[in-house]
Amino acid sequence: MSISTKFTQLLNVQSPIIAAPMAFASTPALAAAVSGKGGFGLLGAGFDSSEQLRSDLQSVRKSLKLSDDAVLPAGVGLLGWILDMTEASEDPRIPAILEEKVAAVWFAFGNDLYKYIQTVRDFDAKREHKTKIFCCCNSVDEAIRAANEWKVDILVLQGYDAGGHGSSHSPPLFNFVPAVRAAIPNCPPIVAAGAVATGAQAAALLTLGADGVVLGTRFLFTPECKYTDQMKEVLVKSGWESTERSNAYDQAFQTDFWPSHIDGRAISTNDLMKDYKAGLPLEERIQRYKEATEAGSDSHLVMWAGVGVAQTNEIKPAAEVFDEIHNEAVKTLSAAPLLLK
Repeated sequence: MSISTKFTQLLNVQSPIIAAPMAFASTPALAAAVSGKGGFGLLGAGFDSSEQLRSDLQSVRKSLKLSDDAVLPAGVGLLGWILDMTEASEDPRIPAILEEKVAAVWFAFGNDLYKYIQTVRDFDAKREHKTKIFCCCNSVDEAIRAANEWKVDILVLQGYDAGGHGSSHSPPLFNFVPAVRAAIPNCPPIVAAGAVATGAQAAALLTLGADGVVLGTRFLFTPECKYTDQMKEVLVKSGWESTERSNAYDQAFQTDFWPSHIDGRAISTNDLMKDYKAGLPLEERIQRYKEATEAGSDSHLVMWAGVGVAQTNEIKPAAEVFDEIHNEAVKTLSAAPLLLK
């Protein structure tokens, strides 16, 4: 059974379940598995070249058995601070992505995202296909600006519990979603991101006012995810207190270039975080991270994951995970009217 929302109608999909764009984790196989089931799969561009992104998108297209001229029911997530480096270089990536006729692009974490939104619109002005634009928001004010000033197509509301990068000041989703609904009367579709790991949670957010739900951490527990078997083994053993928000991960990883209000949530039960809390100098922490990585040790692994990591303890194919989430959401939504007399 399909689920119909403003999001599914906008992107012509059968389910409001979205696979998050995760640099260093998302793969064409993962995006294709989710899109192929009627949801919406996204790739995380990270620092990938335009050639790599073309190849990945063409791989998704091939998996879905679509012709070259068909709109690809998948998208790419782009980070604003990385775009500031790449789009003025000899290898701008946005044109390459748009030439692959993706259904949507996702922008997040930049000091001037609007110029990249306008780049997409200028490109689309010359053709019939119009790319839908997701914009990741970490506050009500950011959502108001994205909807009212930038006129984006889809608002991504990322809550505090989300894995990977976000704001430590983001509201919990159960406050965030209704607050944005109240603040923006004619609101574009809202998709909720952050610690969503079950279909029941997805159903709850849909009834709260979301039009879609984004799952990232849940799809890390799949063969299609780029994480190594070693990293997945750590995830499987993780519990409710296994993640923490901090700048320590990016400092060790030497990717500490994010906007000032952004940090990351990752697995925090290893020596990388212990070194940080012990007050070791940055140079020494970087060296320990490099040595552990070269030795193949799990002592300093950087594994982005949200609070929902505790709700999963086995690796399953992405298509199977999608079916479980979607079907549980349908079951939960179907049972809700039984509460009324």
